[in-house]
Amino acid sequence: MKQNYYDIDIEKIPNHIAIIMDGNGRWAKSKFMPRTYGHKVGVETIRKIVKECSRLGVKYLTLYAFSTENWKRPQEEVSALMGLLVTYLKNELDELHKNNVRILTIGDTSKLPSVCVDELEKSIEKTKDNMGVTLSLALNYGSRDDIKKAVREISKDVSDGKISVEDIDDEMISKHLYTKNIIDPDLVIRTSGEQRLSNFLLWEIAYSEFYFTDIHWPDFDEENLQKAIYSYQKRDRRFGAVK
Repeated sequence: MKQNYYDIDIEKIPNHIAIIMDGNGRWAKSKFMPRTYGHKVGVETIRKIVKECSRLGVKYLTLYAFSTENWKRPQEEVSALMGLLVTYLKNELDELHKNNVRILTIGDTSKLPSVCVDELEKSIEKTKDNMGVTLSLALNYGSRDDIKKAVREISKDVSDGKISVEDIDDEMISKHLYTKNIIDPDLVIRTSGEQRLSNFLLWEIAYSEFYFTDIHWPDFDEENLQKAIYSYQKRDRRFGAVK
């Protein structure tokens, strides 16, 4: 059984943790290995973190797996990432299903290779009724593209006379985003020392708490996750109000 490294309050676990998994390439370089090796080891970290979130009672875990900007990377690296996605789903699906994990995606997955789309659809279908942690994979995802898509859809509804401009509110916008079936993140974690959001959940993180760590993603483990949660629990979340 996993231990608690920090005196975290199990009653105040964040409902939704979103993670920008950064540093695979830099970690690999520090080991004099190719970037693809870092991504491969990073998949092992995903396995550990999903299990720990499940154990702690986190309801939603969103992982920034592949952004709309990541297509700019070398073709070899992109192909390796797509291959790792397929391998992860094939190898982990039964275990995820056994542990009551529900799989979702956010982003335009139609642009992914067909083999990736097939495995994702199979995983989503198999786990759709699970009631444990919801693992949401952000794939070909960019928040600005998502907001732009929402604006276009809402504008068309106005143009078609289905709604009026006065009907547009926060709730309506949220319902047109990829995250419409997911609650907003309580805690956003970014590994590897960078302190920016990189086009990730810009609408949804309006009142999220941020946690940045210098640890590269392949070295991020259960203890590091608990440290982030412990830091989160020490903060005073006022959502713009005064206590």
